Amino acid sequence: MDNLFSHADASIPEGNEAAAELDPVICTVVVPGPVARAFAGFTDHAHLWWPMESNSVFGAGSYVEFEDILILETADDGRTAVWGTIDDWQPPLSFHASWHPGTTALWSTELRVAFRAVADGTEVRLVQDGWEGAEDPHATWMAAAGSWPLVLDRFVRFMGGQVS
Repeated sequence: MDNLFSHADASIPEGNEAAAELDPVICTVVVPGPVARAFAGFTDHAHLWWPMESNSVFGAGSYVEFEDILILETADDGRTAVWGTIDDWQPPLSFHASWHPGTTALWSTELRVAFRAVADGTEVRLVQDGWEGAEDPHATWMAAAGSWPLVLDRFVRFMGGQVS
């Protein structure tokens, strides 16, 4: 018997060798307002809505910002952690970055966030992929799949939208 659990989730392979089989984490939300406002809310004002208490390196009291080509967290004592490096910046439509909060660029995944106009405002589509770049692809996938919906719910509320 290959697996002790008869109902194991086949969509979540085990081990680093299976990283290529992990699906991208894709989250889509809609916020009220035009694309440029949504992009600015996400990138210029992340420090106002990002859930630092649960999704950061240094915890509550720290600050996240998009600074030049970096996504950077600064602790209240001045320590910094680079979460990612932006390598494609297309305001107000999208950005792409290496993504490695809490680790080094050596262990990065890929993050793309795209903004497009829809009838109710702006659709924000976030895709994290490239799990083979993570030190522990499966754990990184699990963390992303669990965290992004919560993070984006905070963004929706910040932008004045309703969370379902």
